Amino acid sequence: MSTLTPNQVIQNILKELPSLVAVAVVETETGMPLAHHSNLASFDAETAAAYNTEVVKQKLKAIAALKLNQTIQDILLTLTDQLHLLKLSADGGKFIYLAVNSADTNLAMARQIVKSQAAVLN
Repeated sequence: MSTLTPNQVIQNILKELPSLVAVAVVETETGMPLAHHSNLASFDAETAAAYNTEVVKQKLKAIAALKLNQTIQDILLTLTDQLHLLKLSADGGKFIYLAVNSADTNLAMARQIVKSQAAVLN
């Protein structure tokens, strides 16, 4: 299976979900976005990436503290009118952060798109 760069992953997601709010590929350890895009000038994808890194790290710590033999499939945050989806790469070194409007996005489709792109993320 070939791997894609963070920029290629962002472009692929934009092709399939052109009306998204924002998307970023983020380095899990540092919270630095390796690539990002926002369709709203008021939505800072870099800041969102940094804060959502803490969500991922805390969930990983909780799993370890509870001695669960589990891995994160994805993390879904449901806001008033947005869905925020976090999906880790296979090695956990990166994650895809996706924000969409809940009224015009099929959650199952968004999850599948993010899952397929996380699987080929370099």
